[in-house]
Amino acid sequence: MNQHSPKQNFLLSALADSDFNKLSADLELIKMPLDKVLYESGMEMDYVYFPTTCIVSLIYLTEGGHSTEIAVTGKEGMIGVVLFMGGNSSPSRAVVQNPGHAYRYKGDLLKNAFNVGGSLQRQLLMFTQVLITQMAQTAVCNRHHSIDQQLCRWLLLSLDRVSTNRLTMIIKLL
Repeated sequence: MNQHSPKQNFLLSALADSDFNKLSADLELIKMPLDKVLYESGMEMDYVYFPTTCIVSLIYLTEGGHSTEIAVTGKEGMIGVVLFMGGNSSPSRAVVQNPGHAYRYKGDLLKNAFNVGGSLQRQLLMFTQVLITQMAQTAVCNRHHSIDQQLCRWLLLSLDRVSTNRLTMIIKLL
């Protein structure tokens, strides 16, 4: 396998060959530096991202300026679910939590491919169910678990999504 391959993303690697081949010519490898903002809350989204070696956090921002991480995605999924679910913007912000690479794909191309059906549609819908479940578990954890338990959960979620035991993070002091 090359150093970088779309097949490093589990969602893309699970596609039928015919569906993968239709997408692969338009997938663009991009570097995902730490703290890169992929989109802001309410911003129109033009692309979806299929992480291969990075982790992206979905963060919900309140009107008062507070933020809460609601989900993380890495090599198991994609960023930009809202685009194939009928929207053009998201209520959350997407920020690179651990640097690496991802494949970027135009949102309008994904919408068209999704509407055809097949393995792409099935994989995206299954991933969306997983993402909704993760968000629900995160909400329960944030409400009912101690800070130590929340940290352990975050570390496990992050380590599941990287190929090493090394995490890079930014600590922002207020």
